[in-house]
Amino acid sequence: MLTVHSACWLCQMPLARPAWGICSRCTRALFARQGRCPQCGLPSATAHTPCGRCVQKPPPWQRLVAISDYHPPLSTLIHRFKFSGTAELAPALARLLLLAVRQRSDLPAPQQLISVPLWQRRHWRRGYNQSELLCRPLARWLSLRYQSRAMTRVRPTATQHQLSARLRKHNLKHAFQLELPLQGRHMVIVDDVVTTGSTVAEISRLLLQNGAASVQVWCLCRTL
Repeated sequence: MLTVHSACWLCQMPLARPAWGICSRCTRALFARQGRCPQCGLPSATAHTPCGRCVQKPPPWQRLVAISDYHPPLSTLIHRFKFSGTAELAPALARLLLLAVRQRSDLPAPQQLISVPLWQRRHWRRGYNQSELLCRPLARWLSLRYQSRAMTRVRPTATQHQLSARLRKHNLKHAFQLELPLQGRHMVIVDDVVTTGSTVAEISRLLLQNGAASVQVWCLCRTL
């Protein structure tokens, strides 16, 4: 069981509600201020209609939700969460993502969450899948279906952040496999950071090919 952090992860002030993990003042400072395309999540002149990029070449998902760009202090928390074994950050980060979702009025009502699976050896080395740790509280708070083994990674892949955009896409071909039927369901892929979008695009295509009614992407950060 994850322990409850009694002080804000950012400013270290005592928390009135320890389960939140991050105080209300720091929470407000974390959220992106600029307009973002509701489909790809990149900076845009309007947050209400798809940007020119999405009109010309839409991604395979329909909506993307993100808290902000990948920059401090949020990027620092994510790095601790992924690479420093600080799994107890999961509820605080999941709550931030929930707040970002609730700020959006254009999202179809989802039915099931999908976590981005890790290759078994990477999962073993890290000790947990960070996407799975985000999904569990979100599924509970929103009363959504979630099964950690609904999708598996069937072959090892190179670490994405070390590759170019072209190689990232090729790196993930046929890397995932669905283990459960999802015909007609409105799906949400939960990830920590979306950069080029290669991972969530590959998973989105797999979900849609297997009968998903729609696909959203929820992530902590969206950046290039």
